[in-house]
Amino acid sequence: MSASNERWYVPDWSVPSRVHCLLTTRRGGVSRPPYQGLNLSTHVGDDADAVAANRRSLAAALPGVPCWLDQVHGTTVIEVTSARGAVPPVADAAFSRECGQVCVVMTADCLPVLFCDRAATVVAIAHAGWRGLQAGVLEATMAAMQVAAADVQAYFGPAIGPSAFEVGDEVRDVFLATNSALAAAFTARISGDGRNKWLANLYLLARLRLQALGVGAIDGGNACTFSDQARYFSFRRDGVTGRMASLIWLA
Repeated sequence: MSASNERWYVPDWSVPSRVHCLLTTRRGGVSRPPYQGLNLSTHVGDDADAVAANRRSLAAALPGVPCWLDQVHGTTVIEVTSARGAVPPVADAAFSRECGQVCVVMTADCLPVLFCDRAATVVAIAHAGWRGLQAGVLEATMAAMQVAAADVQAYFGPAIGPSAFEVGDEVRDVFLATNSALAAAFTARISGDGRNKWLANLYLLARLRLQALGVGAIDGGNACTFSDQARYFSFRRDGVTGRMASLIWLA
């Protein structure tokens, strides 16, 4: 696996040796404020040359060009193969069974979920904000992998933490309409304007959804993009900002 440094790190995740993954931070890179650091997104208003330089820096740690996605908070899952085109597909999840094909999602508060199976025959990744979680992006990704849930390992990358993600009744209601057990992922609070709000736990929502499918091996879920400004971009905190990348591939 590629070594960790200030710009990216290898997650503490016990997976087969064929499975490689990296999570980037905002540190390093050449982007100027408000994208300061290693912004990897071409769709947030950053200087195109800066983004290209940041991507070239990351490329040195990868076996090939990542399959960047045009993310829309949906549930479409694409297969990454050597025959893929150059245009980023509209999707929020990807999987691959081919060596050296890098699956990637970009986030700045939404939850990146990395997947592999214990036999290292397939890897996958999903971009899971609350809309994608509720719509079923994790379930769609699992279905595309075509392996038994008991054989799947999952890892939660950095996302907005449960003490920072304030939502209204409408968000809580759409989750509870399909599964009342998801109420455990919402904590009531009074917002600054005196209205009733909820603190949503993306990590717990994702864990409960995966456990309902039969996935038991779930790691990660300890970071908070909102509270760690030095290390992570956060859309909820800053509005105009960059994006981190989470990447996974088979060696």
